[in-house]
Amino acid sequence: MDFAYVVAIIIALVGFGLVVASNRAQRNSHETARLAAIERKLDTIMNHLGIEEPATTEDPEVLAHLMRGEKIQAIKVYRERTGAGLAEAKNAVERMARERGLS
Repeated sequence: MDFAYVVAIIIALVGFGLVVASNRAQRNSHETARLAAIERKLDTIMNHLGIEEPATTEDPEVLAHLMRGEKIQAIKVYRERTGAGLAEAKNAVERMARERGLS
């Protein structure tokens, strides 16, 4: 095979990979937007009915990391367990630390 043929095949494969990745990104974006809309609707219903979100119990592993001074690891575990975003997890872990005098 000559060099131009190999280059053409590589370019075609890279193009195909980009198309597949783009489709996945669009699907994920659509699912994220749909989930956000569902969460807004649920929050509206809960507010209308006067239902408060239940308090979360504090995870012993998160507390153990805080006690050892491992704040970043505590945030990481909190995010894994709750699905919270980075800012929300950071605030929650810092609140736990303050309540226990571990700041």
